[in-house]
Amino acid sequence: MVAKNQQMAVIGAGLMGHGIALTLARAGQYVAITDPFPEARAAVSGRIRDSLRLMGESDERIAKILKKVEIFDTVEGTVKNAAVVFEAAPEKMALKQSIFAEVEAHAPDTCILASNTSVMPITEIMSGLRLKDRALGTHWWNPPHMIPLVEVIRTEWTSGAAMDTMMALLADAGKTPVRVEKDVPGFIGNRMQHALWREAISLVERGICDAEAVDTVVKSCFGRRLSVLGPLENADLVGTDLTLDIHNTVLADLEDRRGPSPYLEALVADGKLGMKSGEGFRTWTPEEAAKVRNRVTTHLTKLEGILKD
Repeated sequence: MVAKNQQMAVIGAGLMGHGIALTLARAGQYVAITDPFPEARAAVSGRIRDSLRLMGESDERIAKILKKVEIFDTVEGTVKNAAVVFEAAPEKMALKQSIFAEVEAHAPDTCILASNTSVMPITEIMSGLRLKDRALGTHWWNPPHMIPLVEVIRTEWTSGAAMDTMMALLADAGKTPVRVEKDVPGFIGNRMQHALWREAISLVERGICDAEAVDTVVKSCFGRRLSVLGPLENADLVGTDLTLDIHNTVLADLEDRRGPSPYLEALVADGKLGMKSGEGFRTWTPEEAAKVRNRVTTHLTKLEGILKD
């Protein structure tokens, strides 16, 4: 049983930080949040309100959730009474390490320290701490208040108690936490996701198909069942013997280069940065880009409603 009204702290009030904060407050925890930029601190309540509305919360419920979120000007004020600290700063190693040095100087020794990162090694982030056994990683997926998964990453020092406490806290907040028992680059989800992306890019680079065909195949085929049938469940469903036969035929021809694709490197060098520049693997008008973003938000909101029911 997870106690309610515990003091949580979130360092960073941007896209990830505000989503983490609203998730915890929505679950009945008090949340202290800060950001080095005054503009971000000033905007965070509005961002939380807007996100909750998109999730279908009533104005009355939103008001109750916002009362559980307090904004602080300093890290010291944010963490001094915290039971758990979630860092949600940009993906820069030196910055994250400096934040945790400051957090450890002011947070209780009993406080669990969690870094939110998608690929950076948690062990390196936490290497300078005095009490390393209470530090771990929590990879929340974007948007963090709508994607169920949170990967909980153990370092070589993380205690079992810290892992258990975090798993229970996240489950109580309505998330789907999974344990990552070894701190490897990309953890679980991003390793699998980018293995897929590597092959997708290779198919276009080798002239086998265009980018639209790649996306269509994923969305119109195996992507439709991935949310209810994981890859290893699928392998068991069709049979490990058939899976082995397919691998004996296909794996030798899959992309296996160790570094990034030269095709991808050329896109970046040419300023073709995707939707934000109007062209990447595909070309995008502002209207087309907005349509895709809205489609994702609508889809995730509908899933949230289905899960509630």
